[in-house]
Amino acid sequence: MTTKPPLLTAPSQTGATPVPESKSRKKATYTPPPSKAAAPKPLPRWFLPVSLGLMILGLLWLVVTYLSPGAAYPVPGIGQWNLAVGFTIIIVGFGMLTRWR
Repeated sequence: MTTKPPLLTAPSQTGATPVPESKSRKKATYTPPPSKAAAPKPLPRWFLPVSLGLMILGLLWLVVTYLSPGAAYPVPGIGQWNLAVGFTIIIVGFGMLTRWR
């Protein structure tokens, strides 16, 4: 003979079928994951001045491009592409600043 789990009756008036009682589970105690490697090494001292210098250089590149007639300067042969060069220099400087700690 097999034993059946104890049954609970539902508290309804409609004559619902009995429901088996679920077994309780024990949860394992939380163990934090092992710590990662040591803190990241610091950046070189030249990193911040170079990134800020690139952003300023890009800004100056854009100003010279806007002030020159027909976007002839800083590089005369590329015309309006001087704007793309200036914005690219600024974006590179900003990208470096995202890595700064």
